Amino acid sequence: METIKNPLVAGWYADPEARFYEGKYWIYVTRSATDYKKQTNLDAFSSVDGIRWTKHEGIIRMEDFPYVTQAVWAPTILRKDGKYYLIFASNDIHRNEEPGGIEIAEADRPEGPFRSMLGRPLIDRFIYGAQPIDAHLFGDEDGRIYLYYGGWGHCNIAEMSPEMNGFIRNKEGNLFKEITPPGYVEGPCMMKYDGTYFLMWSSGNWTDGTYCVNYCSASSPWGPFQKTETILEAQEGIADGPGHNGYLEDNKNNKLYIVYHRRYIGDKEPGHRVLCMDRMEIENGRILPIIMT
Repeated sequence: METIKNPLVAGWYADPEARFYEGKYWIYVTRSATDYKKQTNLDAFSSVDGIRWTKHEGIIRMEDFPYVTQAVWAPTILRKDGKYYLIFASNDIHRNEEPGGIEIAEADRPEGPFRSMLGRPLIDRFIYGAQPIDAHLFGDEDGRIYLYYGGWGHCNIAEMSPEMNGFIRNKEGNLFKEITPPGYVEGPCMMKYDGTYFLMWSSGNWTDGTYCVNYCSASSPWGPFQKTETILEAQEGIADGPGHNGYLEDNKNNKLYIVYHRRYIGDKEPGHRVLCMDRMEIENGRILPIIMT
């Protein structure tokens, strides 16, 4: 992936989650539209070289989710025991009484089709003030799997059950724990590198140039997460409002890449977001500021 041309693909896409499965790079995305009613499924892109991408359209069997009518957002995916588990947000709920929240689906292939596991949301309410959106699955080296999620300025963590159909109680006896770092808005992404846990997230407003990516680090997936640094923000002459990131590891060349969406400078249409990727470097336990290309 030495030659990166941004945006990676044509069209409006946002909230990328990136993985390496079955010999290919995969990026799962929100269909970026200002009108939430047009966001009724998710797409994915696959590539063997990180340069040429194949589109996989409509990867969820939405007939399994009859109560979901809009705002299908922010995919996260994880492979476990030969199955692929896809988690995404639905309906942009604003109170517990509304249908939707965070959904979970499964498939035998990374491109789907993904079918409902539960017949209901995985999380259908506000917990510790976190809107149930923007989930991120993180598999640790000890086999434990964690879910990070949350909008409206609150971030929660929960450990997934072995069956991936619920959560395990933590040492405090609760299913969820709030771990909101300073300045958090939405879009958490957990990465472990050289024994350190790096929690990245988005701050600012997703509709304009203030959107950016911050991070902090800890010695545990549970935190505490304290010191905040900005690593990706508007860059003069390149782009505005970069945020809601995932990441890819190029193990062959020992390189890291941040995958994110950004905006064209001066474009005021909220849904106009494009899919991009750039190098990410870590030195002395710190993620260095990202230079957009």
